[in-house]
Amino acid sequence: VSTQSTGNWQKLTGDEVKEMIYKLSKKGLTPSQIGVILRDSHGVNQVRHVTGTKILRILRAKGLASKIPEDLYHLIKKAVAIRKHLEKNRQDKDSKYRLILIESRIHKLARYYKTKSVLPPNWKYESATASALVA
Repeated sequence: VSTQSTGNWQKLTGDEVKEMIYKLSKKGLTPSQIGVILRDSHGVNQVRHVTGTKILRILRAKGLASKIPEDLYHLIKKAVAIRKHLEKNRQDKDSKYRLILIESRIHKLARYYKTKSVLPPNWKYESATASALVA
């Protein structure tokens, strides 16, 4: 149970918030997008204070969490977009450099997630198959 109490203005119960999280997740939203919607539209400033657990943990318990973590997914998506740009603009040296930086961040993050057993130990980022991961 959370150490901080929810405000007395909070009308939603933990179970109602969980149901909203399940619905929003089935629409294909990421945990951070779900948090923004709950905050802006429903007045839930921190899901953790209402339910006692974080959004991602709630989704994992229900089996709705994505295969690859959200931050890694967005880095891969960015790398795919830069690769696509570089196909048209081969001479763009700055983008080439940024792609190297982003891909090194992807490798570093993947290494971390492998140690934490979030990704399988044989998972590998390959630029050729990356577009299939974010499609």
